[in-house]
Amino acid sequence: MIDVKTADRELSFYLRPQTFPVAIRMLRPGEPIPDKARRPARDFKKLSMNCQVIDMARRYGWMLALTREDSICSLGIAALGLEKPTHLHKSGTLCEGMYTETKEAGQRSEAAVDQFAPGDYGALLVAPLDRAPFEPDLVCVYGNPAQIMRLTQAALWKRGGKLTSSFGGRVDCAEIIVTTMRTDQPQVILPCSGDRIFGQTQDHEMAFTIPWGQMEAIIEGLKGTHAGGIRYRLQALVRRPRAGLSDRRLVRRHPRRPLDRGVLHERAAGDHGDTELLREIPARCRACL
Repeated sequence: MIDVKTADRELSFYLRPQTFPVAIRMLRPGEPIPDKARRPARDFKKLSMNCQVIDMARRYGWMLALTREDSICSLGIAALGLEKPTHLHKSGTLCEGMYTETKEAGQRSEAAVDQFAPGDYGALLVAPLDRAPFEPDLVCVYGNPAQIMRLTQAALWKRGGKLTSSFGGRVDCAEIIVTTMRTDQPQVILPCSGDRIFGQTQDHEMAFTIPWGQMEAIIEGLKGTHAGGIRYRLQALVRRPRAGLSDRRLVRRHPRRPLDRGVLHERAAGDHGDTELLREIPARCRACL
């Protein structure tokens, strides 16, 4: 089984995410919380939310534990089974007028949110993957669409086909944790409004979850697709204007870099770059570029 430090190193090499991949574990009732884990109510004198502790782990590098006594988000509390849902969760009232037009539509939205049974778990534990002192149930990686695409490609390296995920635009903590653990399948995550408002998730960010038991397969998929020529960052193909030289002559004089010459790799030998190319184009033609 791969260890957390190796998994983090491989993810960082192939994806270069801006924030730490997050190790996530749901603790059973009575399972001890690590001594070094920060507790929002105790240490910050404030209550917090599922999305906020994930955000603090991925941005600040902290390990945090969230119990019912630390949590303020009723939707997140119900999703993780830290407390029995109230009648408001099932009635559609929490959706009506904000996410849905009617209570009936809101009821369908509430019913679509995956939830753990009340009492199954006692706490949410999160930490940056490379320094997690526990075996995670899953890993959550935030990134831009191109990085999430690479993880999707990696997940399909062996099995092919397509990856199936569902999106509700709300309560994405349930999709990150509950859906991933229940299905034991990687999930593409569309961060919800709460994650963006309270969890500091930016407009350009998405997320991807990996069940810990599939981490080795995902790393192998990243390596395989990398060897096949797919990279992050991808190099866009831009056709140059003719500018006094035929396209064929441009290509012959200045061959394109191979696909495997990405940002992570050195420039191909003999590739002099755009500056030298421009010098060879007659001055009178440069205005066409």
